[in-house]
Amino acid sequence: MDTKILLSASWVVVTLIYLYDDVLRICSGDFAKLMANLSFNQGIWLGIAILMLTPILMVFLTLILPQPVSRWTNIIVAALFFLFNLLGLPTYPSLYDKFLLAASLVFNGITIWYAWKWG
Repeated sequence: MDTKILLSASWVVVTLIYLYDDVLRICSGDFAKLMANLSFNQGIWLGIAILMLTPILMVFLTLILPQPVSRWTNIIVAALFFLFNLLGLPTYPSLYDKFLLAASLVFNGITIWYAWKWG
């Protein structure tokens, strides 16, 4: 199978994991509890939007960027998300959060592996 398609698919999976986790967090009431103690300004919300848009953009960028650029972009972005989620994993109290974040770590690892082999 074409590596570009595999990498794009891995970003789709990661994006869906993040979205599903957010839906569960809202439905469980965990999000409301978290937000009750926080007050974010527009800059923080913009940062969150950029962070969450990144894996969505990676689906497209993986398909259109030249191979060497796409390869390194996938490695770097997946590694950053891996580290970000690994550091954040202990801060989530719910078992479903930990499970879904662990699944996203696996797919970030798969992305890094396929991008590293690509070439």
